[in-house]
Amino acid sequence: MNHDEDYPTEYLAKILKDVKTIAMVGASSNPTKFSYGVLRVLHETGYEMIPVNPAEAGGEIRGLPAYPSLSAIDRPVDMVQIFRNSEEAYSVTEEAIKIGAKVVWMQIGVRNDEAARLAEAAGLRVVMNRCPKIELFRPFWKPKLDPGI
Repeated sequence: MNHDEDYPTEYLAKILKDVKTIAMVGASSNPTKFSYGVLRVLHETGYEMIPVNPAEAGGEIRGLPAYPSLSAIDRPVDMVQIFRNSEEAYSVTEEAIKIGAKVVWMQIGVRNDEAARLAEAAGLRVVMNRCPKIELFRPFWKPKLDPGI
């Protein structure tokens, strides 16, 4: 995948249709944080969300149990969403591969080409510098949001 070009609409749509469980690394219980809003929208849209944040572990974020790491999650994860800085994306990607995730999605402002190469070499799909919340509201996704369209 050439991450310097726009992602094909079909590529993003397939990811958003295929994944059911999303582990959000860098989730926050602070409602003023962007990660909180993204987690809320994804959860309300029907995704099973798993907040991951060592500082929040043992507590809850939006009523969901928070985990200290990806490896501590007790069920399969389809997608790992990275709300950390670009440098940390590599180690998060390594952990995503170890737990058998199928997608690594790096949030807006997060790009790590080495992490993308590592994930793709392991068979994962990768998105960088994009927000799944924003992608959900693009025209290709409207049927899921409003079946009456």
